[in-house]
Amino acid sequence: MNYAKTALLLAVLTAIFVALGAAIGGKSGLVIAFVVAMVMNAVSLWKSDTAVLRMFGAQAVDETTAPEFVGLVRELAKRAELPVPRVYVMHNAQPNAFATGRNPSNAAVCASTGLLESLNRNELAGVLAHELSHIKNRDTLTMAVAATIGGAVSMVAQYLQFGMLFGGVRNDDRGGLGMIGTLAAIIVAPMAAGLVQMAISRSREYQADRMGGMICGNPLWLASALRRIDSQARRIDNPEAEAVPAAAHMFIINPLNGHGIDNLFSTHPNVENRVAALEALAREMGVTSASGSSSGPWGNGDVAGPAGDGRGQVWIGGQNYTKPQNPWG
Repeated sequence: MNYAKTALLLAVLTAIFVALGAAIGGKSGLVIAFVVAMVMNAVSLWKSDTAVLRMFGAQAVDETTAPEFVGLVRELAKRAELPVPRVYVMHNAQPNAFATGRNPSNAAVCASTGLLESLNRNELAGVLAHELSHIKNRDTLTMAVAATIGGAVSMVAQYLQFGMLFGGVRNDDRGGLGMIGTLAAIIVAPMAAGLVQMAISRSREYQADRMGGMICGNPLWLASALRRIDSQARRIDNPEAEAVPAAAHMFIINPLNGHGIDNLFSTHPNVENRVAALEALAREMGVTSASGSSSGPWGNGDVAGPAGDGRGQVWIGGQNYTKPQNPWG
C-alpha cells in the first residue's frame, strides 16, 4: 500500500512541477521541468533521506558525541526488532522529531536539541518509539519523497514570485502562461504543498502512536511527551519547516505556527485525540502510571529508568548541553 501511495504521490507532484516549468519557460520550460522531475523522482526514491536531513541541517551523532541518546535508540530498535537506524540531531529550539529512509535498513531518526532539552528520558523513549514505528511500517519512504518533491515545488513557486517582482516573468508568444498563469501558479503551489501533507493519512500517526506505545512499553510516556511538545512547539518557530511546508507531515507534531496559507491544511490529528487513544491503550495493557519501572516490559526496569531528580549532561557534537532540570543526563 505504501509503495502504491508513493507512486501516486510522485505522479501528482511531477504534474505540478511540470506545470510550474511551463509557467516559467513555456514549451521549453515544460520539457526541461519534465526531465528534471524524472531525475528528481529517481534520486528521491534512493536519496530522499539525505536530502531531508540536509534540509533541516541535521548533524549525525554516535556513542561518542551523544551516548545517552544513541544508546536509547539502540535499545528501542532492539525491542522493535529493527536494524539500529542512523541518529541525527538538528539544532532547533522547537521540540520535535522525525524519521526518514526508504526502508528499515536505510533509516534515520532525528531529534531537535529542543526536544532533548525538554523531555525526560521516559518521554523521549516514547517519542523515539513512535518514530521507529514509522520505520517499521515503512511510512518513511512516502514521507521523505513527499518532502523532497514538495519542497522543490515550493522553491519554484518562490522563484516565480521573485520573477514577478523584478520583471523576470512576461507574457510573450513562446508558449509561457503569462501573468495570469503565473499568478495562478504562485497561488496553487502553496496549496499543493498543503495537499502533499494531506496525502499522508492521519491514520498513520494514530498507528505509529499505538505501536510506539507498545514498543516503549508505556503509552503514557508518549502521551506525556505529546502534550509537552505541543504546548512548547506552539510558542517556538521552526524556520526550516516554515520554509518547506511540504515536509511538515514528517514531524511528530506539526511544526508550522500559522505564518502562511499552509496551516489551512492540518497535517496531524488533534493532540488530545492522540492522547486519549494512548490512554485507552494504556488501560488495555494494564499500565496505570507514567513513572516507575513496573510499567514496561524491560526486564528488571523500564528502558528509560525512573523519572527522578538526577543531574546530567548531554554531549552533542562536542557541545555540552547541561540541563539541571532534566532527569536523564
